[in-house]
Amino acid sequence: MVDTDRKTDEELVEEAQAAPEGDLRAFEALVGRHQEWVVSNCRYITRAPDEAPDLAQEVLVKAFYGLVGFEGRSKFRTWLGRIKLNHCLNFKRKEWGATFVSLDDPEEPFDRMVSVEPNPERDLETSLARERIRAVLDSMVDTLRIPLILRDHDGFSYQEIADHLGIGLSAVKMRIKRAREEFRARFESPEDEFRTAHEKSPGGSDEWTTKESTA
Repeated sequence: MVDTDRKTDEELVEEAQAAPEGDLRAFEALVGRHQEWVVSNCRYITRAPDEAPDLAQEVLVKAFYGLVGFEGRSKFRTWLGRIKLNHCLNFKRKEWGATFVSLDDPEEPFDRMVSVEPNPERDLETSLARERIRAVLDSMVDTLRIPLILRDHDGFSYQEIADHLGIGLSAVKMRIKRAREEFRARFESPEDEFRTAHEKSPGGSDEWTTKESTA
């Protein structure tokens, strides 16, 4: 087999689908390429860092068994992202109960909202910025945080987010607008002010309801 690092996801998918039983080399190459992103994204969506590795592992297992039915009409990463999203939202449903309705670089998340450019001379500063991003996301309610992640981290369209979350398109747009504004405000606020706001944040108590059509 040619060096898997030089192959595209599409080529690896074809090899994995055609591989004899027990030959996992192509799929393992896909896992190595995307696992860190899946773990990171599971952590952001669920706000459960201790559970994220296990959730990611379950996502990859589902992908392995579902690969036989993957027809390549979307990119592998997009397909994997949908499996990840559904799995994480199922985790949230169990956490919240029946009131919860049906609804990519892990090292540099939300680069479209906040400029955190890696630089060998600024490793500490970059690391602190990433920690700040995680803390800000953790301080946001789920009804704002999850649509924001799906749009700016995963690249889902507004309509796809609306379909996944079971809310109206206008509600999705308004929530993402509010989430971006809140993220920027909290990220840029002084440390003491942010800490106070974080302590007062309602966290995950904000629930999804089928009645909502606006933000």
